[in-house]
Amino acid sequence: MFSKILIANRGEIACRVIRSCRARGIRTVAVVSDAERHALHARLADEAFEIGAAPPRESYLNIERLIAACQATGAQAVHPGYGFLSENAEFAEACTRAGLVFIGPPAEAIRLMGNKAEAKRRMREAGVPCIPGYDGTDQSDATLAREAEKIGLPLMIKAAAGGGGRGMRRVTDFADLPAALASARSEALSAFGSGELILEYALTAPRHVEIQVFADTQGNVIHLGERDCSIQRRHQKVIEEAPSPAVTPALRARMGEAAVRAARAIGYVGAGTIEFLLDSEGDFVFMEMNTRLQVEHPVTELITGLDLVDLQLRVAAGEPLPLEQKDVRLDGHAIEARLYAENPDSGFLPQTGTLLRWQAPAGVRVDAGVDSGTEITSHYDPLLAKIIAHGATRDEARQKLIAALRDTTALGVTTNKAFLVGCLEHPEFFAGRATTDFIAAHFAPQADADPSSELLAAAALIFAQKSAARLPQPELAFWRSSGTATTHFTLGINNRAVSLRLTLVESRRFELAVGETSNKIELIDCAGDTWRIGFAGLQLTVRHAFDAAGRLHLEVDGAQAVVTDLTMQPAQARETSAGSGRLTPPMNGRIVAVLAEAGAQVKRGQGLIVLESMKMEHTLAAPCDGVLAELTCAVGEQVAPGKTLGTVIPANATPVIPAKAGIQGLTADTGSPPSRG
Repeated sequence: MFSKILIANRGEIACRVIRSCRARGIRTVAVVSDAERHALHARLADEAFEIGAAPPRESYLNIERLIAACQATGAQAVHPGYGFLSENAEFAEACTRAGLVFIGPPAEAIRLMGNKAEAKRRMREAGVPCIPGYDGTDQSDATLAREAEKIGLPLMIKAAAGGGGRGMRRVTDFADLPAALASARSEALSAFGSGELILEYALTAPRHVEIQVFADTQGNVIHLGERDCSIQRRHQKVIEEAPSPAVTPALRARMGEAAVRAARAIGYVGAGTIEFLLDSEGDFVFMEMNTRLQVEHPVTELITGLDLVDLQLRVAAGEPLPLEQKDVRLDGHAIEARLYAENPDSGFLPQTGTLLRWQAPAGVRVDAGVDSGTEITSHYDPLLAKIIAHGATRDEARQKLIAALRDTTALGVTTNKAFLVGCLEHPEFFAGRATTDFIAAHFAPQADADPSSELLAAAALIFAQKSAARLPQPELAFWRSSGTATTHFTLGINNRAVSLRLTLVESRRFELAVGETSNKIELIDCAGDTWRIGFAGLQLTVRHAFDAAGRLHLEVDGAQAVVTDLTMQPAQARETSAGSGRLTPPMNGRIVAVLAEAGAQVKRGQGLIVLESMKMEHTLAAPCDGVLAELTCAVGEQVAPGKTLGTVIPANATPVIPAKAGIQGLTADTGSPPSRG
């Protein structure tokens, strides 16, 4: 067994590998880019080696620097984690040439299965059922269009060299095919260095079910059951579970046998996953093979009692698998939720910023690569943590996971936490009927939702306390010579400016008025950054943190918001802060397409600018109906958050964006801010 290994990765998977190595007494070397010199994985490892600048190609994807790091630190083996170079045959070969052990499959197996076109050809030869489609070498648009006509609609375009949803487009109208081919090819080139595409018939509402396989150098191959990964956005998984609620023991045996046959056909060694699409009749077809450890491997670990990273280490060291197929037992149920820095109401757009406060829940497994102060940048995947619950039954695991997510604190960036809870509580998930169209069918974006009264109440109390703390006698903040005083606020929240009035009734009890609606609220506990407030007879937990710009990052009963105190700003500034027609990038990135010209009439939701970031393309849409008054960006330009890329003048523009009517009396602020008190 090795005495020291280098982990050619970052984030939560690097932290995960470190745990298994430490349990075996193996020393670890973390690699870090300039942007992550103080990252959690660097601090947990025995040593950390700096390998280059923040862009992955200059650090985590730089094979020469990774090999040099091994040689400089005396590492004997390399664990690639997942993503980055984990499925790169050239990296595996470079490790071998340098006398290092690559903790993964042989380079030839990676090469065979790393190209979806070649993988499908090999699987057909092995007798594994495959999706109908085109995987030929002629990549001309004319040939792809002709083959698409033969396959029929709906159609799926995929990058032959990649995965993770990158370079993937679904086509339901042949008129959209040329643009979809161009976009998929562009994204594939950026993410994988290859624009080769394959076409497949898009099955309607299948399940995504994968089989975990393991093979050693002695020719032993087993499977460890299945994982159901059907809940996906942008073709990337967000909730996974094991076992699948749709798989019977007989079907598990059939799928497992097919997966083992696939692994044997390519001389596989180590941990791998055969991904299938499963229809309602129990028929399954091969989709792809991932020649690495999967992000969702913890659910398999929890129901089998096995440490898959430890098994990887054993196999890489030449040991035989310590168990046979008959020894594999599945105990209970496990569900994993991926907590991302992303906005579900904006097409799951990744978010950047500083994680001001992080607190993991207790009682469940948490695989995290962040802590308070971690900077979430556009260079890397926005995954913050994986939260995994195990129970004797599926519903026990589900309930544990819901409670754990509610207890998770992640302030400073928008996350998908509330969305994950919504998925787990949805009747279709509860019934075990979720398929790959689950999110599209049940979770329409709720852009610019009206702020709840609870959020407004919490924000008002926090800003009031913050103002009072600056006074020589804070206890007199709400008193004047004539008695109690009303404090006026204008808060910028969810792209609108909201006026409200806070009046002290008695010690720690207030009346909050928004428009014509008022509520009694109470400040029960305001110690630290987790408060308890009373609202409409309920006691609510409030978590909050302020960023460097003075903005309040707030969570109340699972709902998140970023609130700006606009009270002392002039009306024009309040309008800009609360929402205007400006198009600004939500993260650092590169402009790859401009879809409209200045002066054009545009509709709300119409794509205007395409930004490439985190190896994916993100479309910035018109925030309202109106005119694209100006365009201040060009294709190829690198842009950062806050830069104005264009401005849409709304049709029927008004000086201040009003709040929507009918939500507990919310009204927009329309005049100069009144003085407090």
